[in-house]
Amino acid sequence: MTVIDAKRLKQLNELENIIGYTFKDIRILNNALTHSSYVASRSDLLEHNERLEFIGDAILDMVISLYLYKKCKNSTEGNLTRFRAGIVCEQSLYNASNRLMLGQYLLLSKGEENTGGRKRVSILADAFEAIIAAIYLDGGIKKAKTFILKNLEDIIKDSVEHRIFSDYKSFLQEYIQKKNSGKLSYKLIREEGPDHDKTFEVALYLNNAIIGRGEGRSKKDAQQAAAKDAIEGMGVRNE
Repeated sequence: MTVIDAKRLKQLNELENIIGYTFKDIRILNNALTHSSYVASRSDLLEHNERLEFIGDAILDMVISLYLYKKCKNSTEGNLTRFRAGIVCEQSLYNASNRLMLGQYLLLSKGEENTGGRKRVSILADAFEAIIAAIYLDGGIKKAKTFILKNLEDIIKDSVEHRIFSDYKSFLQEYIQKKNSGKLSYKLIREEGPDHDKTFEVALYLNNAIIGRGEGRSKKDAQQAAAKDAIEGMGVRNE
């Protein structure tokens, strides 16, 4: 791992306060926030956060699976799988990452930063997983579990209370038709990033009014995120 200068150390200490965990080895936190583009643009760095993402993804699945198993005692395997999928999806991790302001602490190449990398859904979701792994490697599974459950608390609650939908677009379309409220339409309002890692932003209209916005790695994912945003904004429940 690279040497951390005083300015960077101050930033990392700020983030420790935000996430509620103090690292014994601050270098692993720095590693978790180092994007591959930054390493590729430097000659003195060898590690980025992709290996940590791999570990973080596995820990996240395990923690959420065990939580749901204990919490939802009457749920079938199929329901538990659907609950977990809604909780650990990219959009949920992106939202959690945004709340922690991880974007402003990432190390990115100039090119990645100039194309909106600090706000890119995939980069922020991956960074959240890398932070999970960093906490686990530095402080153990209990600390990692605390971080996960605290930062995904809202989405977990929505999941077990059946406020998560497998297909937001279809559900919203059926809801609007049932209410005879008008016509839904999706409009692409932003597309950025390199071809291999684009981010799309979509606005969802009900008649002529915007009722939701969403981002995703594909137009389809962005539309689902916009429908989810609209459902939450309208207070619709999955009865």
